Amino acid sequence: MNLTAQDVIVRPIISEKAEIGRETGRQYAFQVHRESTKIQVKGAVEKLFSVKVTGVRTSIARGKNKRVGRHVGRRPNWKKAIVTLKEGDTIALFEGK
Repeated sequence: MNLTAQDVIVRPIISEKAEIGRETGRQYAFQVHRESTKIQVKGAVEKLFSVKVTGVRTSIARGKNKRVGRHVGRRPNWKKAIVTLKEGDTIALFEGK
């Protein structure tokens, strides 16, 4: 599947757990396209943010069941990528600069 860098990275994940990883281990979390590979995620992050990626870990997050009144629906499954950067590299998007 041919995905551009903008297609691979859906959005950054900003949560307490992601913040701890960013502070302690140079790790950043992103929601990525379901069909993207680790190699595509690495290339997209390096291209979009001009950093050197040393590792990528991915996982599939299962969608939750949600109900509105008596109607039950389901949120879609999505893919999360934890990206580790080279020593000294940061992503300004997460730093608030």
